[in-house]
Amino acid sequence: IFPACYAYDVDVTSGMGLIFRTLPNIFNHIPFGRLWGSLFFVFMSFAALSTIFAVFEMIIACTMDLFHWSRKKACVINGICMFVLSLPCVFGYNIWSGFEPMGQGTNIMVLEDFIVSNLLLPLGTLIYVLFCTSRYGWGWDSFTNEANTGKGAKVQSWMRGFMSYVIPIMIAIVFVIGII
Repeated sequence: IFPACYAYDVDVTSGMGLIFRTLPNIFNHIPFGRLWGSLFFVFMSFAALSTIFAVFEMIIACTMDLFHWSRKKACVINGICMFVLSLPCVFGYNIWSGFEPMGQGTNIMVLEDFIVSNLLLPLGTLIYVLFCTSRYGWGWDSFTNEANTGKGAKVQSWMRGFMSYVIPIMIAIVFVIGII
């Protein structure tokens, strides 16, 4: 993407829509570009849709387990919640387009991106790491037993200090940098 941005004079700092500005330029300059471009974006849509299904399934399964709801009830209630929570995104480019929550030139999507990327993801990761490695959570022994099931790379005992202290400090630094 980035070499193509420079080749076609597309601003590399243009954010989330970069793929939709750069790749059409590339596809326009190759044989059967319209065909390859159409296939690429159709397959990208399928990838996004399958990811959404996986995320929604996890949310539905979690609410079924936590509240002992039927699948139908969990789907209806989560569907209503998703609809209501999606409204800021829907309204952000029309009736709330004048709302600039983080200064001039920003919109509701910039605010949501900040909240998710700079607050929720680092804090969630920190909580997860501390839960897996701390005696107040799942605990190191339970974590390594679960992580070492099956084939592939194993969590070694020498990793305990790194995962219990170094990684949480690194995540905290990322969190503080994201706030600043």
